[in-house]
Amino acid sequence: MTFASGAAAADGGQEIRTVRGTLPPGAPDYVYVPVEVPAGVREIHVSYAYDRPSVPAGTQGNALDIGLFDEQGTDLGGRGFRGWSGGARPDFFVRADDATPGYLPGPVRAGTWHVALGPCTVAPQGLTYTLTVTLTYGEPGTPVPPVYPPRRARGRGRDWYRGDCHVHSWHSDGRRTPAEIAAQARSAGLDFINSSDHNTHASHPHWADQAGDDLLIMLGEEVTTRNGHVLALGTDPGTFVDWRYRARDGRFGHHARRIRSAGGLVVPAHPHATCLGCGWKFGFGEADAVEVWNGPFTPDDEVTLADWDNRLVASVREGRGWIPAMGNSDAHRAPDAVGTPQTVVLADDLTVEAVQEGIRAGRSYVAESRHVTLAFSATAGPGRQAGIGERLSVDPGTPVTVRLEVSGAPRCSVRLVTDQGVLLTGDPLPVSGSGTVEWRTTPANTAYVRAEVRHETAVGPLPGVMAAFTNPVFLGHR
Repeated sequence: MTFASGAAAADGGQEIRTVRGTLPPGAPDYVYVPVEVPAGVREIHVSYAYDRPSVPAGTQGNALDIGLFDEQGTDLGGRGFRGWSGGARPDFFVRADDATPGYLPGPVRAGTWHVALGPCTVAPQGLTYTLTVTLTYGEPGTPVPPVYPPRRARGRGRDWYRGDCHVHSWHSDGRRTPAEIAAQARSAGLDFINSSDHNTHASHPHWADQAGDDLLIMLGEEVTTRNGHVLALGTDPGTFVDWRYRARDGRFGHHARRIRSAGGLVVPAHPHATCLGCGWKFGFGEADAVEVWNGPFTPDDEVTLADWDNRLVASVREGRGWIPAMGNSDAHRAPDAVGTPQTVVLADDLTVEAVQEGIRAGRSYVAESRHVTLAFSATAGPGRQAGIGERLSVDPGTPVTVRLEVSGAPRCSVRLVTDQGVLLTGDPLPVSGSGTVEWRTTPANTAYVRAEVRHETAVGPLPGVMAAFTNPVFLGHR
């Protein structure tokens, strides 16, 4: 797509070009349409549309994502990245002083830009698209220096802090502004959240006004590949993590290290979700934690929980490290509720680093709301106690008492789960929602124990919907 030289264009003058094309079934994951941008451009505006023909039952129809790269190129790593809106918007603009949510403001320099098209699915008839680019000439606006939220809020010292690390704003496919998300977070009793818009870090400067002494806002991205999604949790401001690869490409390890080098955690999200491209295919060798519970508890969360528990057993059997679990809302729009569920983390203070360390160490449990509180520990006599995510290092035959205290879970049942399976199912809690369960074992019989609190069973032998669950306490020497 070529435009005439803008040297003689009047201030505010525009040039418009339209191209049409068809992508066949089996098209590449990403197609780049070049746009030759001349000097003197103040703003670039892009709109697009595509056909949605009828398809046979059981066949995927057309779905086309879109984004933008500037004259610095489209190479992996995102040096030229200027924004991504997926399929959430029919158009966008970029200029020095402003941009559509999901896109990065900045200079519109001369050179070859690229509109990135991502055909998620293509109908048997193919996908026909229309792409229109409008260039507006004139003096550029004054860039606004980004301001980011502080990395510390007023904490309570070493304490349990509640957070939701998977929320979407209107900077990707969410429908809420950062202000609306922050208000919901406070209403849900959260101490921290993590921004996680799909495949863009454009929201990072827009959270500063929403942080406060009562709410820590961490920055990140949901890296949304064709083979699964991963949360980049608590990265440095302005960090972009590329998503344009599949498991077979062998590139995920590089980008996971990119997340860590930028101060973030690598957390596979909803690994057994059934949406297209959501199933996790990269393995868990790079994971710092895993999102076991995503939004309202559903059968795919039950599958993820069972898979995670099997990995705990394997870690014990093989004598290697384990992967902690967490839960997040993945809230996009009403009726999605921010903070349902929430991860409750034992952290030394309310800072990005302290919260990350608590998550990484597994000193956390997941609860459906602010009303559910757990205290879970294992003891072997005076002064010998371990809490969630810790190890009670005692000899194999040492008697151990496991204790769970619950509040805010009326008529829910408690289950204690070990490497052998469910070894205790308690009677339903009273309508007050509070109760205490104790159970005795030894490290010879139990390598780890974790707790679940579930609502009343709805269908036959199936366990009830989750109200809360903990990371494990490990028993015995390593």
